[in-house]
Amino acid sequence: MPWLLLLIAGLMEAAWAVGLKYTEGFSRPVPSLLTILGIMISMGLLGIAARDLPIGTVYGVWVGIGALGAAILGIFLFGESLSPMRVLFLALLAVSIAGLKLTSA
Repeated sequence: MPWLLLLIAGLMEAAWAVGLKYTEGFSRPVPSLLTILGIMISMGLLGIAARDLPIGTVYGVWVGIGALGAAILGIFLFGESLSPMRVLFLALLAVSIAGLKLTSA
């Protein structure tokens, strides 16, 4: 169960990170509220997962999922670059996340 909560927390991190783009500096109320809600959910689930899993693993996986998710969403939502090198490093990030999961006690 902690791994599922951590996965959801990471996905919520990606969501609120992308949500920042829509807040326009927190000047738009609805996107700002949704972004803040996403932050709260993400951090809450992160804290719950950290009860049972090593903090280094929890934080690394959470940040990795958030970064990977935000980068992928940036490609699809905002037309960000999809160069071969970027794909390579995103793949390495995914492998790193999986490696942290597979090697945690």
